Amino acid sequence: MSEDERQFETLGLKTWLVQQCKGLGMKQPTLVQSNCVPAIMEGKDCIGCAKTGSGKTAAFALPILDKLSDDPYGIFALVLTPTRELAFQIKDQFVALGAHINTRVSVVVGGMDMLTQSIELSRTPHIVIATPGRLADHINSGDGLKLKKVKFLVLDEADRLLEPCFQSDLGAVFAELPKQRQTLLFSATLTETIEQLKSLSSTPPHVYCAPSDVATVETLKQHYMLVPELMRNTALAHTLQTHVQDSTCIVFTHSCKSAQILTIGLKKIGFPCTALHSVMNQNARLSSLAKFKCGVVKILVATDVASRGLDIPTVAYVINYNTPSAPTDYIHRVGRTARAGAGGCAITIITQYDIERLQAIEAAIGTQLQETTMSDEESVKILQPVSLAMREAVLHLDTHGFGENRARNKRKSEKKIEQSSGKKRKKGKIGGEESNEAKTKQAQIQSNVKSDVEKSISRTKSLKKVKTDSVNKRLKKKKKSISGDK
Repeated sequence: MSEDERQFETLGLKTWLVQQCKGLGMKQPTLVQSNCVPAIMEGKDCIGCAKTGSGKTAAFALPILDKLSDDPYGIFALVLTPTRELAFQIKDQFVALGAHINTRVSVVVGGMDMLTQSIELSRTPHIVIATPGRLADHINSGDGLKLKKVKFLVLDEADRLLEPCFQSDLGAVFAELPKQRQTLLFSATLTETIEQLKSLSSTPPHVYCAPSDVATVETLKQHYMLVPELMRNTALAHTLQTHVQDSTCIVFTHSCKSAQILTIGLKKIGFPCTALHSVMNQNARLSSLAKFKCGVVKILVATDVASRGLDIPTVAYVINYNTPSAPTDYIHRVGRTARAGAGGCAITIITQYDIERLQAIEAAIGTQLQETTMSDEESVKILQPVSLAMREAVLHLDTHGFGENRARNKRKSEKKIEQSSGKKRKKGKIGGEESNEAKTKQAQIQSNVKSDVEKSISRTKSLKKVKTDSVNKRLKKKKKSISGDK
């Protein structure tokens, strides 16, 4: 189908939904929408793979809303996402597209009050958008969540959801779903897991992969900057100062602590910014994202929680503070810019240890990154203030115990896992038989207790004897004094 022939009217959608799309500025369907929407409307399962920013959310939202308008009941569709921020973004699109039929959408993610979520779920919203972990918590808590009438199951960023860390939670969710349903799977990087995804479908699915030799969009300029490891912070400050300037930018880094250090350090050297990572509570994360979207701050320092699905059209630059270990992570990171045909630029800071990673990325995306440099004069000029600011940031985090609560919760979680798997010894027994170590400890404890008891008894006897002798002496003295008086 040519670009001129692609129209929302030809997709089989209802008139009100076509008008809603045009009212939101969607002039014509994208390739993934024109190829997937008709198949979903026919009742087929669907697997869609297309570049970032190509309209995959609308590709499953439009047919779901079309079918919902025929028989509006809850819970009609369940959408699973790997990150909380993506869940809220998908909600906004469902609400906007489904405003004509007053679509009720509920978001169920971690970091929010479970009781409030339970009350909201009890009102049977039309669409539930959730992260697997929190939804599994509601199912396991027995709060009466009913998913047996779900018509559509959507896995957005499906390749990420199929990673081992989500398996147990997905198992709990899938066990509650009906077998007769439509399963829709979408992501920008599905090519290596297509066969695994097909097994999730009860019927032969419709599969669409956008044809392209390059995994990133054509309007994205991609560069790398090779610097020594100790100059990484200086390279970041130089890039923000000379390339980004007043543009909107996302800086990606590999850990929560690194994101917090960079946020504090950049503020100290005059770059207003905000952080987004998993150590922050959910309200702080939403607030930080809102500030960035509204333009209150121009720089967002984030971990990979911001790399999947976030649609912020104003993002002009993406800077990779560290080189992603997996090419798919790189594709999703740089996909936060150059969206929907707009231009954008991605700059990756690499060191002498990241050459192999860079080569793997270039092989995966099918294009080579262009080198950009930083002169020695420029680096020397900002080296001292940048290094000082970052050292102060590290000291600040260490002083305030950054991440201690998370580490404590992790230890508690590991302890629960050990208890449930039977790895932890209980009452000196493993598998119903006492271990030698447990026996030794128990014997030692019994010996110590016995010794303490014997000492206590001996002490009590001696005290009683002393007390008895004292009483007898007093009685004898009293008798003598009585006889003398007589």
